[in-house]
Amino acid sequence: PVVKSLKETGRVQPELFQEVTVYFSDIVGFTTLCQYSTPMEVVDMLNDIYKNFDKVLDHHDVYKVETIGDAYMVASGLPRRNGNRHAVDISLMALDILSFMGTFQLRHLPGLPIWIRIGIHSGPCAAGVVGIKMPRYCLFGDTVNTASRMESTGLPLRIHVSQPTIDILQRTDCQFEYETRGETYLKVQ
Repeated sequence: PVVKSLKETGRVQPELFQEVTVYFSDIVGFTTLCQYSTPMEVVDMLNDIYKNFDKVLDHHDVYKVETIGDAYMVASGLPRRNGNRHAVDISLMALDILSFMGTFQLRHLPGLPIWIRIGIHSGPCAAGVVGIKMPRYCLFGDTVNTASRMESTGLPLRIHVSQPTIDILQRTDCQFEYETRGETYLKVQ
């Protein structure tokens, strides 16, 4: 719908979404990994990883928002609203991505395990296209910031899920296993 609106009218009306689920992941030790890689190997590595992530996304009702370096951001429940499915689709996608990472091998450093951290949070956010030269569909609000902090405070090879997301998941017929990690300090702006 975003691309269609841009093509037809040249703009996208910003919207407020009452409930979406946002996913962030990044590669643990990425800076150190880059020290043992040429710039072209870094590009190839990220391309190999993110092309496979993109294939995983094709099987879920999610929207890839962006990649920034080794950070990968996805949302569900926007630009198309999908009821409570946003939390389910992001959670299933996260499990599929984690599964893929368990088999992934770097071309230039085979045998070296690559770990990611994953953070998921649900809540309201605003979304709209920003810019003219390279317009980007961007998300704004505390939900985005909290999802990012869920990732950054998470443990490697784990999916760090907030209580609001768990509450939504428990309203669905999907069964997930949860393990309480305990309280985690998230910096508030």
